[in-house]
Amino acid sequence: MENETLEQLRYPIGKFEIPDAITTDDTEKWITDLETLPQRLSDLVAPLSEQQLETAYRPGGWTVRQLIHHIADSHHNSYIRFKWALTEDNPTIKAYDEKAWAELFDTRTAPILMSLYHLSAVHAKLVYLLKGLSEEDLQRSFIHPDGNQKTSLKENIGRYAWHGNHHYSHIQNLVERKGW
Repeated sequence: MENETLEQLRYPIGKFEIPDAITTDDTEKWITDLETLPQRLSDLVAPLSEQQLETAYRPGGWTVRQLIHHIADSHHNSYIRFKWALTEDNPTIKAYDEKAWAELFDTRTAPILMSLYHLSAVHAKLVYLLKGLSEEDLQRSFIHPDGNQKTSLKENIGRYAWHGNHHYSHIQNLVERKGW
């Protein structure tokens, strides 16, 4: 039961699963999720105190502050990956050590507004870009060096919509569990 609970805390919306066939409806929903994430996240965390921001969303997990900074860092990296895939032929992207980034001074201590503003700007640019892509553009891809995995831009839209919702759910579930 404890492992099951920990797994539910780690993956409150389940792990990302690529549909067999990604439809236009899928892509449009994912883009809407990306478009609304910055405001949804800001609304969720605005009432939290500094002490609440220092609370881990699960045992051994990151604090709310670290999660917010992580989402901004991760989605910034993703935006760059979209640009690489659109301007280079199936490039191998640069991976980053997200756990090490989460332990950096700024991620552990900086005001969350920095990352909330950053996320809002990155998502505005990303969504504008994504809404202008053709079906042919969406088939472009990049290689992730961890396992040399090829990822289409269409799939990456879904992955990052999931990623945002995944971490949003971490915080939302913590707020509900704590009665904040």
